Amino acid sequence: MKVSLTSYGLPKCDGAESDDSFAVKSWDETVIAVLADGAGAARDAREASTRIVQSLMSNYAARPASWSPQKALAEFTKIINHTLHHESLTRHSTPEMISTLSVAVIEGNRLFGLNVGDSRVYLARGGAISQLSHDHVINDRTFSHVLQRAIGLAPEVEPHCFETELHDGDIAFLCSDGVSNVLNDEVLSRKLAHRTAARAIVQQARELATDETLDDASAIVIDITETGKLRAVSQLPLPIPDTLRKGDVIDGYELVRPFQYSDRVWLATKDGQRWTLKFAPLEARDNEAVLNLFVKETWNATRLHAEYFVEAFVPERATARYYVMEFVEAPSLKTLLASRRLSVDEAVELGCFLIEASSHLLRIDLVHGDIKPENILVISHYDRLRFKLIDLGSATEIFSINTRAGTASYLSPERFHNTPISERTEIFAIGVTLYQALTGAFPYGEIERFQTPVFHAAKAPTRLNPNLPPWLEALILRACAVDPERRYRHYSEVAFDLANPAKVEPFFQTETALLERDPLLFYKTGFFLLLAITIGLLVKFLSH
Repeated sequence: MKVSLTSYGLPKCDGAESDDSFAVKSWDETVIAVLADGAGAARDAREASTRIVQSLMSNYAARPASWSPQKALAEFTKIINHTLHHESLTRHSTPEMISTLSVAVIEGNRLFGLNVGDSRVYLARGGAISQLSHDHVINDRTFSHVLQRAIGLAPEVEPHCFETELHDGDIAFLCSDGVSNVLNDEVLSRKLAHRTAARAIVQQARELATDETLDDASAIVIDITETGKLRAVSQLPLPIPDTLRKGDVIDGYELVRPFQYSDRVWLATKDGQRWTLKFAPLEARDNEAVLNLFVKETWNATRLHAEYFVEAFVPERATARYYVMEFVEAPSLKTLLASRRLSVDEAVELGCFLIEASSHLLRIDLVHGDIKPENILVISHYDRLRFKLIDLGSATEIFSINTRAGTASYLSPERFHNTPISERTEIFAIGVTLYQALTGAFPYGEIERFQTPVFHAAKAPTRLNPNLPPWLEALILRACAVDPERRYRHYSEVAFDLANPAKVEPFFQTETALLERDPLLFYKTGFFLLLAITIGLLVKFLSH
């Protein structure tokens, strides 16, 4: 999910306190926005609106897992209504803690909401706007815009509930009547079509308000660039198969054999074509975190339509929790390296591939998280090698984790000390992979899973493979440098050096002698030092 949240409020008069209260919060693939407008005639209107917002925000975040969003909102609304009404009677003998309420919750690709009173919730889509909330007001000859229903007004309350599916590019908009009484639907539609922030909308409402419409004004804008389809997928009621056996048929796919590294990944056939099926782990049945990880892996795998990855999809009428990948009959780079090293040209091709694949992932804010020879397929293509990057189970949003997730020998030094995953840490894994592909060794030795290693200077690759040109050695050493400040910062920098060998600057370890790092500087320094000594001795001789 990708959303942009803005909120803003102004009191009726400068220097006064507003009776409006609002808050908006997001986490994972959930957004909750709450807006309450304290009834101006009530003595404790401001307190009422503030407590309503605080209560809804905190209670929803900790709602029972078995409650649907709609049930949770309705139950919490009734609880706060009951509390405020009875507390008001105890204090004042009459209802004085009265406020409107509008709530919008986005879970995945659906919006759930409710309202009590005349604070509104809109949905803007494609230049048009529709009101999801219902105004609980009386408008007739005797009464004009009088609240018919509000929080705290009566012992029980029946909120108006609504639910709708969201599309990428939609905007959810919440506002108090200080905005909706001034700016009509046409104006609001035009504002939201231009992705106007809450501040500008509230300020315009304040500027255009008349004596009759001037009121506290508040608004929340939820601009939904991309809906959270991941949550929608995770909530599909799909069973997780227990024991998988050769010959089992699932949705037309006949299981042939499991792959060596997992009994949850199978080679299967359907209509004479071979496929790879990956099933959710059994732990996902009882562990929501494990299920979410598999759903996230599925979502990432099925949205990557590029030559760098195997194509993946979830069958439209799947009857189990799994996804399907095209079967590529090719060894892994790890298997190939067991028999031979890559040539320089092949290694350059591999480096370009890994940088391009990683750059493609970065366009959707992802990093692979476990780049290594085992996760690279090698496809012979006439006189050259082609590659595909597999196993997106570790793929995650950039900067999203600061753990040791991944394979220890390919983790950058800072990953062992809780530094978030980034382009630099991925470049380190690419550098180690290239080093291994050309030398058959690790630059810092093989690291055990639970080991916290001490990184010394890497041995120059040319000592293990004298065929490497100096520029490629410099590139690899810079890519897997221990000090992140000496390492490439961005994929684009590595791509440039791979494409321009003549422009690659030499790379030396920090402890490398000056004579080796810069011979000219060494001899210049020695010359001027000897000159200074000679002059000093000459002056001393003449003085005697």
